[in-house]
Amino acid sequence: MTQPSPGHDVSGLTMLGQNTRQPQSPEEAVLERVPNPHPGQNYCVRFTAPEFTSLCPITGQPDFAHLVIDYVPGDWLVESKSLKLYLTSFRNHGAFHEACTVGIGLKLAGLLSPQWLRIGGYWYPRGGIPIDVFWQTGDAPAGAWVPSQDVPNYRGRG
Repeated sequence: MTQPSPGHDVSGLTMLGQNTRQPQSPEEAVLERVPNPHPGQNYCVRFTAPEFTSLCPITGQPDFAHLVIDYVPGDWLVESKSLKLYLTSFRNHGAFHEACTVGIGLKLAGLLSPQWLRIGGYWYPRGGIPIDVFWQTGDAPAGAWVPSQDVPNYRGRG
C-alpha cells in the first residue's frame, strides 16, 4: 500500500487500503473524510457517478441517474472509496429522486463543511419523463473555477 504524504493523518480511516463489505443501505454506509492538502485555496473537486441506482419507493422498480457532485473544500475532502460505497448503497434503497439527490448533498455538506457544494441528479425517465434534481449550499466562492456540469438534456444521456 502506498503511504500517505507527510502531514496527512489517515489513522482514523476504516476503508482506505482495506477489504470492505458493501453497505446494504445508506444508513449503514460510513462516509469518511481526509484533511485538505491545500486549505485556503479555492479549487473545485468533482465526482461523477454515471450509473447511480436506487429503487422507486412505491413500485420497487430500479431508478437510474447520472450524478455530478462539485465542491470547493474547506478543511476536509471526502475519502473517495467511502463515497463510492455510500453511493452504491442506494441500489437497494427505496426513495424518490428528490430524497436521494438532496439527501446526498446534505450528508456531504454536513460531513465536510465545504466552502460550497452542489449536486446535480440527472435521472433517466420512467413513464416518459426525466426528473432532474439540483441542490447547492449557496453561491460558489469568488475565484473558484467551477465548470459547467454539461450533462445533456435527456436524449439517451450519453
